[in-house]
Amino acid sequence: MKRVWYICGIATMTLGVTPVIAVPVVPNFSQGSMSSHTETTSTVVETINSMDYATGWQYSISGTNISHDGTTLSPGTATGSSNTINGVTSQWQNLDHSNKPNYTITTPGAAFQFTETYKSPGLTNHTIIQRETTIQSVTDTQSIFQQ
Repeated sequence: MKRVWYICGIATMTLGVTPVIAVPVVPNFSQGSMSSHTETTSTVVETINSMDYATGWQYSISGTNISHDGTTLSPGTATGSSNTINGVTSQWQNLDHSNKPNYTITTPGAAFQFTETYKSPGLTNHTIIQRETTIQSVTDTQSIFQQ
């Protein structure tokens, strides 16, 4: 039994703890300065996709020294069309070109002018703008301090 106590006593003596005491830190400078320089660069890439649609048709006739056959000046509509872009479907009716009035020169041999214009419904303009914008930010900071 004496042998067991002897080993335990040695283990206790080697595990002794020494106390630690903190020492206050006192700055030993009277003044100073600090500067900082920060640069940030970011790039934004974007695509603008714009589509313009006409929702109806436009039909016009103009001229001099012409006359029409007496039928209506507003032709009817024909079979419609449709278009789907990005899940959006547009539908419209077209002009019935087989049912428009006939025109003749009123005074043969005399000067005449005749203009017939038709603008159909649907996509009239498609604009794609791709641009890249780079943004750069520079910050300079200086701090002066004294005790």
